[in-house]
Amino acid sequence: MKVGEELPPLEIAVTRTLIVAGAVASRDYQDVHHDAELAREKGAPDIFMNILTTNGLVGRYVTDHFGSSTVLRRVAIRLGVPNYAGDTMVLTGQITGCGDDGTAEVSVVGTNGLGRHVTGTVTVSVPEGSA
Repeated sequence: MKVGEELPPLEIAVTRTLIVAGAVASRDYQDVHHDAELAREKGAPDIFMNILTTNGLVGRYVTDHFGSSTVLRRVAIRLGVPNYAGDTMVLTGQITGCGDDGTAEVSVVGTNGLGRHVTGTVTVSVPEGSA
């Protein structure tokens, strides 16, 4: 693990099932995350992913890279364009900091067909020998 190291990209199909399951799992019952007709009435072309699902996917992306013993310490994200059903989000990342205590800071970007969906920074603790 070293500063500047890039994580391999991860493609995630943004399916209706993923959007609805993420909303239900996070107890977000806003209609724009499960009802296409109501989402269209509110000006969206289709249902779209909630921030909690995006947050979880960003965390998963980083912990999958470093291994199952990795502990998330901080996830700070900012949303951009929506993740609509039928699109694909591609997550990319780069290690921007490494601590003597086994922590790593990773800059993450997620893009889809409309542009940048998410940008953020993830801080993790990586057990010795895991990275």
